[in-house]
Amino acid sequence: MFEIKDLSKSYGTVKSVDSLFATIKKGSIFGLVGSNGSGKSTLLRMMAGILKSDSGEITVDGEPVWENPSAKERIFYLSDDQFFLAHSTIRENAAYLSSVYPRFDRKKAEELAGQFGLPSTRKINTFSKGMQKQASVVLALAAHPDYLLCDETFDGLDPVMRQFVKRLIAAEVAERSMTVVLASHNLRELEDICDHLALLHKGEMLFESEIDTLKDNVRTVQAVLRELPEKFECEGLRFGEPVIRGSMISCVVTGDEEKCRRYFDDLGAEFFEFIPLTIEEIFITEMEEKGYDAKHLIG
Repeated sequence: MFEIKDLSKSYGTVKSVDSLFATIKKGSIFGLVGSNGSGKSTLLRMMAGILKSDSGEITVDGEPVWENPSAKERIFYLSDDQFFLAHSTIRENAAYLSSVYPRFDRKKAEELAGQFGLPSTRKINTFSKGMQKQASVVLALAAHPDYLLCDETFDGLDPVMRQFVKRLIAAEVAERSMTVVLASHNLRELEDICDHLALLHKGEMLFESEIDTLKDNVRTVQAVLRELPEKFECEGLRFGEPVIRGSMISCVVTGDEEKCRRYFDDLGAEFFEFIPLTIEEIFITEMEEKGYDAKHLIG
């Protein structure tokens, strides 16, 4: 489990991460969404022990990450900018990484390279950008990390390859409870694989929740009412701005579903139905409630 407590990091006068708190549970796939410059890469680098925070603390399973080789050998960071040994092959990188990661499996690296159709003895600098992304995924999974930190890992991959990489990551999580943090500017890229999502903006965590909780707690209600109330209100429920067309109303309602049903029954609704929202629509709804225009924060 990653625990992040009151974490801050600045570059000169620019605050990249600002008093951030978060807990990432073992075996979860944690999606970190944010626009460019939101602090995602800085946060991941501090979690990997590459950057030192100005203040605050990051621990993994109770151990500090910074200057702690025993913790760092369990973490693999997939940077947005891939790094490989100069003029090297996948096989040569695997040999090097096996000296850093005690559980590195060279046979698995060869097998995964074959599944991707990557020649393990060809110089990686001759690969396309997409192939280099694939090579970095091969090496990351062969390292058998307990914690995999991915920074825009799906960028540069075609749609078929994106789904293949997601399946590989999900299989590792299912088989051995690997914990994954996926950072992206694109919410739609993450919602089909993550079980937890958080929105980072200007170094602050504006919103975080389990996906199942989000989906169960927010829906659009369409209802036909004989009489419209002066105001839609009920303890435990939060109502968005209703759209009214004659006796038909449409409104986003946040709160317990059963309580929502009873509320519209008590209003004497002739008909009502619940329409599920996409994760993106839920994020926008929640952020607008907090006073933010989320449409420019998520891709």
